Formats: sequence, C-alpha cells, structure tokens
Amino acid sequence: MSSTELPSLLTATASPKASAVRVAPGERMRSVRLPGITLAVRSRPPAREGLPPALYVHGLGGSSQNWSALMPLLDGLVASEAIDLPGFGDSPPPDDGNYSITGHARAVIRHLDAAGRGPVHLFGNSLGGAVTTRVAALRPDLVRTLTLVSPALPELRVQRAALPTGMLALPGAAALFTRFTRGWTAEQRVRGVTALCYGDPGRVTEEGFRNAVEEMERRLQLPYMWDALTRSARGIVDAYTLGGQHSLWRQAERVLAPTLLVYGRRDQLVGYRMAQRAARSFRGSRLVSLPDAGHVAMMEYPEAVAAAFRELLVDTGNLSDGGPVRGPGPGGADGDTTAAEGSATGSPGVGS
Repeated sequence: MSSTELPSLLTATASPKASAVRVAPGERMRSVRLPGITLAVRSRPPAREGLPPALYVHGLGGSSQNWSALMPLLDGLVASEAIDLPGFGDSPPPDDGNYSITGHARAVIRHLDAAGRGPVHLFGNSLGGAVTTRVAALRPDLVRTLTLVSPALPELRVQRAALPTGMLALPGAAALFTRFTRGWTAEQRVRGVTALCYGDPGRVTEEGFRNAVEEMERRLQLPYMWDALTRSARGIVDAYTLGGQHSLWRQAERVLAPTLLVYGRRDQLVGYRMAQRAARSFRGSRLVSLPDAGHVAMMEYPEAVAAAFRELLVDTGNLSDGGPVRGPGPGGADGDTTAAEGSATGSPGVGS
C-alpha cells in the first residue's frame, strides 16, 4: 500500500470487493440491516431448543472470528452469536461515521432490540469490553450476565505497549503509520499483532497463523480499514477522558448483571493492576486471572474462560440443564478456575 492511496482509504465508505471472511466448521454468517448500520453476525446452531442467547463483541481491529475458539465450548449452555462491529470484520462502516464507544454500543443495542433476543449473556473483549459495559449500564433489561475479557476501561498509567494504539487517534498518525509500514507483508503484520496480544505467541497453531494472515490480507483490501481503526481508537481515548455519569467507571458501578472479569497477567495492553479496581467497581463480580494469558484470553485459553463462565452460571442460578463444559487441562489460574489448553486461532486484532 502506498501513501498516495491513503485519502481514499480514509474516506471511502462503500463496501469494497474483498475476499470472503472465514467461517469455521459449525458456524454461519448472515448480514443484518438495521437503521444506519449493517452488521455481519456469526452464529452457531444451538445444541437444543430453549438455550439462553449469548452475544460476543470483539476488540479494536478484531472481528467476530475472535470468539470462534470459545463459542463451541459453550454450545450446551447458550445459543451463540458474535457480531462484527461497524467497520470491522465483514460489517461496512456506519452511515454516520460514528465510531465512538457510544456509537458501537448503540449498534449492539439496535441489534438486540431488533432481534428480540434479550436479555443475553453478553461478552466483550478490550474495546468490546468498554462497549458492553456501556450497554449493560444503559440497558440492563438486555443483559443477563456480563463477561469481560481484558476490558478497555480507563487507566491513569497506560501500558507502554498500548501507547502506539492510542497514538492512532492523533491527527495524521494513520498516514505516518501507513507510510512507515508500506513494505510490511501480511505475515509481518500478523506476527507483530500476535506478539502484542498473546501472552505466549507460540500457542498460535500453524493453521491459526495461516487463517490470521488470510484475514489480514482481506482487511488490507478494505478502503475504510484505517478509518475504522483510527476513529475507534479515538473513541477509546475520548471515553477515557469523560467524567461524571458518562465515565466508564461510573457506568461499571451501575451494572446490575452478574459480572465475570477475566484478566491475563501477561497482558501488554490492559494493565493487570486494573483487575482489582474492576472487581470493586462491578458489584458482586467474579474475578479470574490467568497467569500465562495476554490480551485475548478467549483465544489463548478458551477452555479456562468457558469453565469460568459455567461457574458464573452455577453461582448465579443461570445454568440451564446443559452438559458440562469440556474439562480444563494443564496450567493454572488464580482463584477457582484452572487454565486450560486451547487452540489459538484467528486474528486477535491490534489492541484495546
């Protein structure tokens, strides 16, 4: 990509012709048109009738593929759907160009209202954690439980590795980064993202790496990719500066749904020190820390996250008459949950 292509990359809003997104075995993709937005929705057929619905929201630069390792582990517990936020995955940009936390939350709420699936078990990672926190605070009627994996909640001392992501929000930063990385291959980009997001990049399988490279190549064809990325990064920065009733921490205190917090101790983007503050802010929350996980625990240790979620359902009386989640394997986690071996597949995104 040359620097002369940047203006069209940052201003185009029409859906381009790009290769199809990857759909894992057992998954389905569909497109949902709503006022002002069109959302790509990834789902799995429920194991049986009557299972409560679940909705998964990815992080910055990610997509619904980020949940493909976790969703099949919960087949007996919930009916799973994962969305591509506007401008990410296979969802085109929003008509109004609003990539703020509130704009993304509005997209989630519109989908849930239109589908009539609420209340749902709501999951969010990173940016998606901030978005789902706002959804749970504003629309408690839509949320049955809330599971947050390394949520992007405001930090006074931002992780050093997260600074480049925050700098994307600055005017002209995207142009400079595009020019600087013009010669980078999709493989180089994926290796950089993996090193940033995973506690142990060696956990990514060869197949998972190939899938991530394929998705990166597809994203680089999208003329709005950098626009969605930079404006969403700006939305995170803006949310970090809000005070009063609009503060994400204040909204966390208003969440009524039982909440599971999952933090990786090797997370380079969301400081583990924020775990205790989150546990204090979300009333009656359950905190699980994974010592070897990075920023995307649901991709690195999906079985540990699944086991912790099932325990949340048991503890809160939300467990349907489903079979047990596949048992944990080697590893360790603080508290009651044991880290498990899992396949690290897909593309984790680029940060908060």
